[in-house]
Amino acid sequence: MYGPRQDPSGPYAAVIPRFFQALLEGNPPTIFGDGRQSRDFTFVGDAVLANLLAAGAPAEASGSAYNIASGRQTCVEELARTIGVVVGVARHPVYEPPRPGDVLHSLADLSLARERLGFESGRSLLEGLTLSRGFYEKDRV
Repeated sequence: MYGPRQDPSGPYAAVIPRFFQALLEGNPPTIFGDGRQSRDFTFVGDAVLANLLAAGAPAEASGSAYNIASGRQTCVEELARTIGVVVGVARHPVYEPPRPGDVLHSLADLSLARERLGFESGRSLLEGLTLSRGFYEKDRV
């Protein structure tokens, strides 16, 4: 999950705010591993939408767990390039050894959320990153 107000500092900071911070400071983003690992990056607004849909769902939808995500796989190298486009800074990433225990690929199955809640991801990665950009730029001023 990503969106405005994610803290880029600290040992558990997510990759998106870290990439924003690095690029806005004129530094290359750091990628752990070869950059081909992938994630299903989900804009916070989509999670809010899913919660609203769940709140209004029929009673038979209760008691189940639902995957809420974009339903699209993005490799970390592509993420770094896309954030570079959003902020207007092209920097080649620095590659570090992979971190132990990192998952190589993740992609959510949204079929149950679609079927029972009517959930569809509303934002592309580019749209969500563009909406998030202002927060990180404002933090730099």
